[in-house]
Amino acid sequence: MCTRNTPSLTLSRQALRDVLVRAAWDPETVFNAELALAELIVNAWRHGGTPAPVVYFSLLGHTLRVCVADESDALPQERCSAPTAESGRGLQLVSGLTHWWGVDPQKRGKTVWYELDSAA
Repeated sequence: MCTRNTPSLTLSRQALRDVLVRAAWDPETVFNAELALAELIVNAWRHGGTPAPVVYFSLLGHTLRVCVADESDALPQERCSAPTAESGRGLQLVSGLTHWWGVDPQKRGKTVWYELDSAA
């Protein structure tokens, strides 16, 4: 199954949740998948300068792959933020919530993705 969504954070999270609940994923993993998706969308808005990032995901067997494409060529990097900083921990959060994440440069912009395995 592969789904493309509008850039709406709420609609994207709901579509992802619906697919994972139908696939009988446990609630904690569904929550982690939703939170990681939200981080990637917000990063595309904030750092990618893309008001309408393309969101798509696929579920193959026990592995979920979520992708968020934006128009910026700047590659994301995990940062070490000060304990009192109000931002800068998004990719650390994605890394902690998922099994793998990465970025694929495109001709125009990039796609940031993560994978999560329900059987892990």
